[in-house]
Amino acid sequence: MRTGFDFTPYRRSTVGFDRLFDFLESSARTDISDNYPPFDIERLGDDSYRITLAVAGFKQNEIDITARQNLLVITGRRAENRNKDGNFLHVGIATRAFERRFELADFVRVEAADLRDGLLSIELVREIPEAMKPRKVAINGGSTETIEGSSEAPQVRVEEQRQAEAA
Repeated sequence: MRTGFDFTPYRRSTVGFDRLFDFLESSARTDISDNYPPFDIERLGDDSYRITLAVAGFKQNEIDITARQNLLVITGRRAENRNKDGNFLHVGIATRAFERRFELADFVRVEAADLRDGLLSIELVREIPEAMKPRKVAINGGSTETIEGSSEAPQVRVEEQRQAEAA
């Protein structure tokens, strides 16, 4: 797939978006024709996800899961010794080696992996550090506090506090 789009002018005028442009350029270069093994990605909650790969025929010790910063790599290697005796009339079950790569967002980590009934399920969780969470800022120079699990803007929270104090 070729996009024919040049990101160079945007790279010159932006700061801190290098990873985004690298991702866009690398995704344009990758070959999308390899669909083995098939997979599903599902959102389980606000900050939890599951990737499920169909890896029928692979055993637990033949699959390797590597989590790096912002990258999840799943590889499967299996010894091809099932057709040595020549008894197969047709071999259609794919058990070839594979490598699947998934780009992960910031603060997403692998929590667990499970292989059951030919399906490899990988649980992912996004954990935002305390320093990155929204904070309520007092106008009169008071202390700041973290807003737990809220994505509201601090101005809205300050306005609600003023209305409560006025009542």
